[in-house]
Amino acid sequence: VQLQACGGGLVQAGGSLRLACAASVSTFSNYFMGWFRQAPGKEREFVAGISGSGRSTDYADSVRGRSTISRDNAKSTVYLQLTSLKPEDTAVYYCTTTRTYGEVVIRTSTGANYWGQGTLVTVSS
Repeated sequence: VQLQACGGGLVQAGGSLRLACAASVSTFSNYFMGWFRQAPGKEREFVAGISGSGRSTDYADSVRGRSTISRDNAKSTVYLQLTSLKPEDTAVYYCTTTRTYGEVVIRTSTGANYWGQGTLVTVSS
């Protein structure tokens, strides 16, 4: 399994970014997709996740209402739209995937099997 994330960059506070992650898996809809982030000196934390079907989503409280996760199963790609960005959103954002059964959204990094290389989001004040 390979994950290729992109879309990070430098943005001013209040701005928006859309991250994308393309996965090389046999049947994309069989895989949970998620985004985690890690800021300097901090542990990796859950940001958002979406079930294989796309019907179930979950968000960290810190980004709920400011972010939207979505997926295009025909393109094997997951997206994370981030809006109203804050300096505390600065981090490396990692996409992750795990083969799942049913409407599963994984919130723990230990539950995720495969990781992309990360894309840096920097929010300036």
